[in-house]
Amino acid sequence: MARNSFWKGYLKLSLVTCPVTLQPAVTQSEKLRFHTLNEATGNRVVSRYVDEKTGKPVREADEARGYPMGEDDFVLLEDEDLESVALESTRTIDIETFVPAASIGWIWYDRPHFLVPADKVGEEAFSVIRAAMAGTSTVGIARLVLYRRERAVMLRPRGKGIVLWTLRYGDEVRDQTPYFDGIESGKPGAKPLKLMKSLIQERTRDWTPDMVTDPVQERLQDMIAARQKGRKRRAKPSARPAPQADNVVNIMDALKRSLKDEKAGKG
Repeated sequence: MARNSFWKGYLKLSLVTCPVTLQPAVTQSEKLRFHTLNEATGNRVVSRYVDEKTGKPVREADEARGYPMGEDDFVLLEDEDLESVALESTRTIDIETFVPAASIGWIWYDRPHFLVPADKVGEEAFSVIRAAMAGTSTVGIARLVLYRRERAVMLRPRGKGIVLWTLRYGDEVRDQTPYFDGIESGKPGAKPLKLMKSLIQERTRDWTPDMVTDPVQERLQDMIAARQKGRKRRAKPSARPAPQADNVVNIMDALKRSLKDEKAGKG
């Protein structure tokens, strides 16, 4: 079972309920983080709210939420107002409906979390829900309060557990039509398409996490280590020159040259 889970509650489907825990599936804890310092004193700089007009600091007790209606015109909302429109239960994942797993495009996916049963007693109910979704190729849709906001979430079976994805809000995903409408819909020629498929096959590899390592993170770690030892940081790797448009006569020439280079490189 997962330890130190940041959320505990219940998974509910009709009359079936089981205790569960939730843990973010991704982490930023390994990323380098920097503090803002006062270079003159070496002390850390702290931020605070100040009044826009007077420039004076605002006490936390005097901070309020306001929705802008116009110039210097706001509708103030109290904490009680926000609580009145929130979910009745913030500790229950009540699956409202199911949809075909393939019907939700990746663009709606926001943050992944691992959902697991909280104890042995709840494992059977949890496993039945997970296996039933996997067997019907469906995902569950529910609502949950996470990160101080109510969100639609998707429950997708994965291995022995379930991955709970927060979904983006409807107004966050732009309509693709105005962006893609200007692209010509004509089919590509058979010859360039065949060459392009060959080029893709030459570059196809099995997926590994090594493909998404962060080179900037590694260079920063080297730089910090060098500064600690009083050494100069290593030279920045030279960037590849940007391809020039006049280097390519046409798509067929470009594909043929690309395939030749790929095969020569392997040889």
